Amino acid sequence: MDLSDHVAIVTGAGSGIGAATARRLLDGGAEVGLLGRRIESLRQVAGDHGARALVRSLDVSDPLDVAGAIGEIVATLGRPTILVNSAGVSSAVPLGDLDPATWNETIAINLSGSFYVSREAAKVMDSGASIVNLGSELSLFGAALYVHYCASKFGVVGMTKAMARELAPLGIRVNAVCPGPVEGPMMDADLESYPDPAAARATEIERIPLKRFATAEEVANLILFAALGASYTTGSCFSLDGGSTA
Repeated sequence: MDLSDHVAIVTGAGSGIGAATARRLLDGGAEVGLLGRRIESLRQVAGDHGARALVRSLDVSDPLDVAGAIGEIVATLGRPTILVNSAGVSSAVPLGDLDPATWNETIAINLSGSFYVSREAAKVMDSGASIVNLGSELSLFGAALYVHYCASKFGVVGMTKAMARELAPLGIRVNAVCPGPVEGPMMDADLESYPDPAAARATEIERIPLKRFATAEEVANLILFAALGASYTTGSCFSLDGGSTA
């Protein structure tokens, strides 16, 4: 796929789904703003793509930092045609132990962060541009130990649908990709919060009809379809969960 006429922004681009998506975009010839917390990880993802890759640290929960990052990308690469909001956090916490700090951080990064970045990007996007938010299978059903995460991801889907309605007259599409468990650092850290991580992994795999986790590359493939291929689709949530919501 030739993406040489596209300017993309990817948050959470230093690892996991964000990194896989940024690599796909760069390999296709797009100019990409790689945003995240760890500069060295972002540089590794950018590789040898030179001036087509703009690397910048970003706290998505800080609206002033977000505005600065979007402004820098526009000044350096041009107006974005694709935005992928993949920055996120997850943890398994019993309701009685769910403290305000964990709740606030989860909402601030997963939901507010996607809002802040989308808001600023939409201001400078032209007709034909596309926003893809990262939801989750837990945007669609509840799960014990994940009250905070479910709240944030249900919010992402609601926000996606409302933005899709508002931005459609401008020719900007907004969709969400809602994966189930995905192999990678975020999933590994999540499983480590259980008393027996190996048993928790086995339990998760057993409930999935296809009996495995997704790869970050599989999610990136669907993100690119939502961003570029689904030209008559907006306000939708694309599931990629091995059949767990079937």
